Amino acid sequence: MKSLRTFFILFLLLVVAASAFIVGLLISKTSGHGTGADETLGDGVSDSKIVVIFAGTEGSSTGQSRMMMDAAEQLNATGRFNVKVYAAGSLPGDMDSMVTQARLGVNLVIPSDPGRLASQFNIPDLNILMAPYILTDYKLLEKLSQTALYKEWQTALESQGIVLIATMFNGFRSFYTTTPAANVADLSGLRIRGFGNDIGQSLAKYLGYTQTTVGATDIYAGIQAGTLDGCEIQAAAADGYRLYDVTGYLSLTKHYMLQSSFVCGKIMLDNMPPADRELFTKIVSDTAARYSAVIANQEQGYYDSFRAKGMTVINVNQNEFETAIAPLYTNNDLKMSIGIKDRLFRELGL
Repeated sequence: MKSLRTFFILFLLLVVAASAFIVGLLISKTSGHGTGADETLGDGVSDSKIVVIFAGTEGSSTGQSRMMMDAAEQLNATGRFNVKVYAAGSLPGDMDSMVTQARLGVNLVIPSDPGRLASQFNIPDLNILMAPYILTDYKLLEKLSQTALYKEWQTALESQGIVLIATMFNGFRSFYTTTPAANVADLSGLRIRGFGNDIGQSLAKYLGYTQTTVGATDIYAGIQAGTLDGCEIQAAAADGYRLYDVTGYLSLTKHYMLQSSFVCGKIMLDNMPPADRELFTKIVSDTAARYSAVIANQEQGYYDSFRAKGMTVINVNQNEFETAIAPLYTNNDLKMSIGIKDRLFRELGL
């Protein structure tokens, strides 16, 4: 057992190292160098631009990916940055491994989420931002970055080498399934792809389905092959992955208000001149705030489109689902501090 555990640890380390090497090669190909420092290229041209790669798993048409492209365009227009965007999982590794690469010094910006960060960096209270049925209004994110709680979470992440630049609304997550799921009982026994973090495991526990973690870009194939019965995901990503081709039903549980937490390595920001660092973080955070509204305004259009493509969209009784997951909080499965919800609501002015 011990030798097997050692093997898996070594295997994971090799995967992270290999992914970092490939990303490093891409950064090098993008700019001629990977450090962002001044360098004279082979043609004699001096290039002092700061090289950054934005990398996500969603398709290029989603609001999250368009936000990254917009931010990259603005940054490149300043003449100080050379930013490339890789969407649809075109860079190797899952989001956690990409965040690890950023922490180790690779010039990456990654759209993670509060639940992933809470699990990856052992900050349980950060789960409150993605906990089921806690935040239900995306406009609250406008105030979030100004709260003392958010600043504490930023400090806790920075102490581990990761900088939380911005938080953006990325849609409500609901269930896309091959059989109708109008009630909690209908999910029982289904194999659903969802978050593999503490939040995802807890949701599966109380709603009765089997949590299955596969790469986001593998969901379609898994459902098509019958190894998955569906997934819980946001509408824009479901559209980007063409899940309407393989799932006939959408249950509008809206259990998570998904947020994209844009993070990068502290090493990258520390290596930037102060003026460039300020410009970089401002453009990313301002663009994220603008796209929160864009995504919110487009969400209903996705639901209408799914109906037009033949899906059955089910307006479930959300109270039933909220009641089912209530023990998640009374049992404190997410190991959050007592009173964290009340504190968050107080600081948000609720």
